Amino acid sequence: MNGNEILRIVDAIHRDKAIDSDVVFEGIEQAILSAARKHFSEDEQLEVRIDRATGEPSLICDGRALEPELLGDLLGRISAQTAKQVMIQKIREAERDALYDEYLDLRSQLISGQVTRVDRGTVIVKLDKIEAILPRSEQIRKENFRTGDRVRAIVLDVRKAGSRVRVILSRTHPDFVRRLFEIEIPEVNDRVIEVRSIAREAGNRSKVAVSCADTTIDCVGACVGVRGARIRGIVDELAGERIDIVRWNDSLTILVPNALQPAEVEDVILCPMLGKVIVLVRDDQLSLAIGKFGQNVRLASKLVGWDINVMTQVQLDAQLDKSIEAFCVVPEVTSELAESLVSQGFFTFDDLSVIEPEQLVEMSGLSAADCDRIIEYADRESARLEVEERYQAEQRKLGALGGTAVPAGGKVGGSQVAEET
Repeated sequence: MNGNEILRIVDAIHRDKAIDSDVVFEGIEQAILSAARKHFSEDEQLEVRIDRATGEPSLICDGRALEPELLGDLLGRISAQTAKQVMIQKIREAERDALYDEYLDLRSQLISGQVTRVDRGTVIVKLDKIEAILPRSEQIRKENFRTGDRVRAIVLDVRKAGSRVRVILSRTHPDFVRRLFEIEIPEVNDRVIEVRSIAREAGNRSKVAVSCADTTIDCVGACVGVRGARIRGIVDELAGERIDIVRWNDSLTILVPNALQPAEVEDVILCPMLGKVIVLVRDDQLSLAIGKFGQNVRLASKLVGWDINVMTQVQLDAQLDKSIEAFCVVPEVTSELAESLVSQGFFTFDDLSVIEPEQLVEMSGLSAADCDRIIEYADRESARLEVEERYQAEQRKLGALGGTAVPAGGKVGGSQVAEET
């Protein structure tokens, strides 16, 4: 194997396999080295170098380069099978790395392929250069795919698995909705309209917040389209999933009511120390604001990035009175401090247990030791109430199943029921 032959091999592999020339040179060096080790003792230090310009190989043994004649004789006796196996392995590794890098760049991007088979709910999708998998957990609820179907999804993850590349697709990730907006709505693709936030429960409902720097453009109307033409294509792709388009605003007092649409909001109270928002609505808007199984308020919370508590004015007043009464029992907590805590959104012992000691010192004027005792008390009381609530839930469940609910520590049929502590 002379320099010209090596250059021809490198050029052919580089063109046919689209593998970098340096990778091929390294593979040939490794192949020669693996085969050459059989002709030297283990104590001898070997190194193979190939001139990138001429293709001429050189073998260094214990720091000394072998004579060209000796190297040529050695190369003539090298096992072709050994060199071939090493080369094949190197080429496969290089192909895997090239595929990995290519699809890694496509992560979170939209891609389409054809279903080749379905294996126990997992869909195998043929892409341009590789087969990807769409797990059942990443499919929209009630979707069913058959062999030959075209499918669109985003690249969720790319992993190396031995000599292969494993590409995971998703149709449930919020970015799938984002990419569909870019395809179906030209203003989004051109960055005239910006998708600011997406909250999604795949198969049921999504909320998408959009904004536009140009005040003459109705960003919500542009996304919906004439008679809903633009959004209809996205809904069809998402198997009928409901999409609420919300106008983004940097002010939470405006954004939160937008996010809770179609419910009408009367007031928004921010609680920055807890990252919480209290939203007041009328009685007739309460169920609409919360949504079926709490979906509307849950998606709105995800969209704005703050916890949202929806209640009526009557419920808020009752909660304030209840919280102040409970906090006044805590040692070192005065009625004024209890009212101050409640005004900041601390309604429960669980809320109070996570307050930073420095914040409590600043609010109360108490010593650090007193504040630590208040937080420790709140932490113990929160744990106790959690145990009580869990026990009561178990008793209600037992009663619903026709069993006999008993107080903690009571007896049923001669057996002791241990109290949860």
